[in-house]
Amino acid sequence: MSAPSPKENEQTVVFALSPQSAAPNVVPAAVADLDLWDVYRAMLRVRRFEELAGQHYAAGKVGGFLHLAIGEEAVCVGASLVLAPHDHLLTHYRGHGWALMRGLDSGRCMAELFGKATGVSGGRGGSMHFADAQRRMWGGYAIVGGHLTLATGLAWAAHVQEPGTIVCAVFGEGASNIGEFHEAANLAATWSLPILFLCENNGFGMGTRSERAAAVPDVARRAAAYGMPAWQVDGMDVADVVAGMREACAFVRSGEGPAILEAHTYRFRGHSMADPELYRDKQEVEAMKSRDPLLRVVAALREIDGARVDEITAEVEAEMQAAVAFAEESPFPAVSSLEDGIVARPDGLSRRSAR
Repeated sequence: MSAPSPKENEQTVVFALSPQSAAPNVVPAAVADLDLWDVYRAMLRVRRFEELAGQHYAAGKVGGFLHLAIGEEAVCVGASLVLAPHDHLLTHYRGHGWALMRGLDSGRCMAELFGKATGVSGGRGGSMHFADAQRRMWGGYAIVGGHLTLATGLAWAAHVQEPGTIVCAVFGEGASNIGEFHEAANLAATWSLPILFLCENNGFGMGTRSERAAAVPDVARRAAAYGMPAWQVDGMDVADVVAGMREACAFVRSGEGPAILEAHTYRFRGHSMADPELYRDKQEVEAMKSRDPLLRVVAALREIDGARVDEITAEVEAEMQAAVAFAEESPFPAVSSLEDGIVARPDGLSRRSAR
């Protein structure tokens, strides 16, 4: 089948939703149907999972790298509430919350961090490789931007085989400076593929501020080079994320081609657990915590029913403590399975049994 023809004379517009659109006790009319109780439960699940992951990493129970997205929960929660179950999702290595929102079991996710056989990737991938093919969660990827070309391939398959299905490719602003981003964006736009490039712009590429590494720090403005529309949203405001995602996904799902959605957010922890954070002022971090997306939702809900807030908090805490217990009690992968999954064989034989 031939590739679709690129659209001619297409103009690009950057749609900007107001950065401070939602006060703690106000839900904009565009998302009036948003259930803040569900939002609170989801955001708290992500926050507590990551806090406990960090705690057990410090205790030596979690191996490898660990990149936390504490402070960025509004992006993965808000975006996931808009995506459909049949849509494809690919994320970067800061993807614990995306996996939980996609429906992956918290216990199996925690077990993956602990390197246990019951983990979502059998304990072999760790923090950066959460995946579940049945849920079309095609993984976190450790190679910065490397998944964007894969996402474009999935978008081509969806265009051919599954009209109405879109691909959401999540990446950080640092990935927009590498070749794969531009190659993926160009091909997606040329072939009018159904892919949403979702940038979590937390202001830092490892230890470097975005404006020091990018001539155009606003990733949404790069969409103009590829003739696609772009949205910018306040990534510290879940309602703003939902509103922007609804517009962007509707555009992509309509068959008009790809789009970019850029969520400006902020991580409260370092780039990884090994980051001493010598490149930013502690006062800056504390100032940004005043815009904590989780606390904004809590403030709104306590005005409605404080007891219910406490009830949900207790339920989530029980779930996450159970996830840790499951991870600690699970076995490590057997030594005999060391070579499993390394080489795929169409005849079904493993590498070991083929000798």
